[in-house]
Amino acid sequence: MRRRPVLPSHHDDTDKGGGKPAPARLCFLATLCAMFWVLIFYFHFAVLSDEPAAEARIARAHTRVPEQDGAGAGASRVDLPRAEEPEDERAAGVRREVAPASYPFERALRTAENKSDPCGGRYIYVHHLPPRFNEDMLRECEKLSVWTNMCRFITNDGLGPPLGNDEGVFSETGWYGTNQFSVDVVFGNRMKQYECLTEDSSVAAAVFVPFYAGFDVARYLWGYNITTRDAASLDLVEWLMKKPEWSVMGGRDHFLVAGRITWDFRRLTEEESDWGSKLLFLPAARNMSMLVVESSPWNSNDFGIPYPTYFHPGKDAEVFLWQDRMRSLERPWLFSFAGAPRPGDPMSIRGQLIDQCRVSSVCKLLECDLGESKCHSPSTVMKMFQSSLFCLQPQGDSYTRRSAFDSMLAGCIPVFFHPGSAYVQYTWHLPKNYTRYSLFIPEDDIRSRNASIEERLKSVHPDVVKQMREDVINLIPKVIYADPRSKLETLKDAFDVSIEAIINKVTKLRRDIIAGQEDKGFVEENSWKYSLLEDGQRTIGPHEWDPFFSKPKDKGGDSGGPSAEAAKNSWKSEQRGHN
Repeated sequence: MRRRPVLPSHHDDTDKGGGKPAPARLCFLATLCAMFWVLIFYFHFAVLSDEPAAEARIARAHTRVPEQDGAGAGASRVDLPRAEEPEDERAAGVRREVAPASYPFERALRTAENKSDPCGGRYIYVHHLPPRFNEDMLRECEKLSVWTNMCRFITNDGLGPPLGNDEGVFSETGWYGTNQFSVDVVFGNRMKQYECLTEDSSVAAAVFVPFYAGFDVARYLWGYNITTRDAASLDLVEWLMKKPEWSVMGGRDHFLVAGRITWDFRRLTEEESDWGSKLLFLPAARNMSMLVVESSPWNSNDFGIPYPTYFHPGKDAEVFLWQDRMRSLERPWLFSFAGAPRPGDPMSIRGQLIDQCRVSSVCKLLECDLGESKCHSPSTVMKMFQSSLFCLQPQGDSYTRRSAFDSMLAGCIPVFFHPGSAYVQYTWHLPKNYTRYSLFIPEDDIRSRNASIEERLKSVHPDVVKQMREDVINLIPKVIYADPRSKLETLKDAFDVSIEAIINKVTKLRRDIIAGQEDKGFVEENSWKYSLLEDGQRTIGPHEWDPFFSKPKDKGGDSGGPSAEAAKNSWKSEQRGHN
C-alpha cells in the first residue's frame, strides 16, 4: 500500500521562516488595498466636485432682499423662512450664518468717506412740494396775518424793506425791517443757495420739507375752525408719506421750519376753542424735526433756532466791521429794559423789573405800553442796547423774546430769569456754559426775595464783564441770518449752524440704528435735559432747573393750559406792535 506524503503545516512554515505566502493572505491584502483606492476616488469625484454647488445653495440662502417701499428702516433685510429652505439643507443640518442688516441710507453715510468731495456727508435733498404749501401763500401775503400786512415783510427774500440809517445806529449795508416771524421764507430762500443740494436722495444726509408752516398757521388761528387750521398739515403729511424718500427712515431724516413758537402747532384736543393746529402731534410729524423760534422743553420733535434780527450781512467783512464797532462803543448804562408789564399774569416779574429800573440811576427804560410806543422802532431799540452793559430779558408772553437776540447783536450781555428763555432753547447756537455770555438771576430772587438787580450787576468784576461782552460779540455770526441772496465765506450764520446740527442729528441716528444702539430709555418729557448733555453722554439725572419745568407746566405745558394763553397773548402783543 502506497503511503500519501504528509504536507507541511502553516505552523511549520512560520517556524522555518521561508516559503511563499498562502493564497488566502494575498487575497485579503489585495482587498484592503482596493477598498482604500475606491474611497480615495469616491471622495475626490463625488464629494469635492459637488462642493461649489453646496456653496452656491448656502449663498442663495444668505442673499439679502432689498427693502421695499413703505418698509421701515428696521425691516431692511428679509431672510428666507425656514419653510423655504432647500430640503437637502434641512436634512443635512447646514448652519446658516446671519448676514448683517443693510439699510437704504448706508450710501449716504459713505459719501462722508470721500475726502475729495467737499459735500460728502452734507448733501441735502429738498422735496419739490406743490406751490400750495409755500409759494401760493406768498402770493396771498395780505392774508398771512390778522393785524399785519405781511406783503412788505416778504420782500427781499423775506428780509423786509431796507432800513434807513439817519441816526447812525446801523452800518451802511445789510439792515432790514425784518418781521420776527418771517423765518419760514428767509430759511427757505437760504436753502435754495445751499452749496450741497442734490437731486439724488440716496446720498442725502437729510431731507428738507419747504412747507411754510408758520405762515400757514398764521392765516387761520383767529376765527377759523380746526378743520381749516389742520387742512394743510394733514395734506402735507399725506403727500410726504407717498414719496419713496419717506420710506427710507419713516420721515426721521426729514426736517422743516416754522417761524413761530411751538405752541401754535400743539393742539391736543378736537375742541374748536382749543388753540392752534395739531401739526406737531400728528404721528408722521412726530418723526420729523421742526425748527421753531421757541421749542417745547417736554417734546423731542422741535428745536429752537434764533428769531431773526434786523442785520443780514452779505459779506464776512460786514460782520467783522460790526463786531469791531460793538467792541469800541461807550456804554453809559449799567443795564436797560425794553418791554411792558403783564398785569394779567400774576407770575410775571416784568412789573418788578420796570419798578427797579425806574428808581435806578444806572438803568435805561423803554416802556412799551405808553401811547405811541417806540419799542417797534429798530433804531430806538438798538440804540438803547448799544449803550448798555447788561440787557434784562425776562420771559415774554411765552418763554422767549426776539429782544434777546437784538441785544446780543448790539453787544449787550443778556440777563435771563428763566432757563426756558434761552438755555434749553438754543443749544445749537449758544454755549451750554451759559455763564460765558449771560447772567442768570432766578425769577424767585426777584419775585419773592426782592433782590436788587443793580447790586447784583455791580458785583460782577469789570474784567469779567469785559470778557462776557467779548463772548457775546463773538456769538453774533451764529445768531444772525445772512442775506439769502449771497453767502458768507468763512463765517457760519444761524442757518449754517442749524443745517450742521440737523445733519449731525440724522447721521448719529443712522449710525445708532446700524449699531443697534438706539436709546430705548429715552424719556421725552425730559427732552430739555437731553439737550444739555455733552457729546457722548446718554443718561440724565436730577438737575438744578427741575423746579422750572416741573408739572403743572407753568409756561406752555399743553395746548389747553397756560401755553395756549401764552400763544394768544403773543398774538395780542404782535397786534400792539411790541417786541
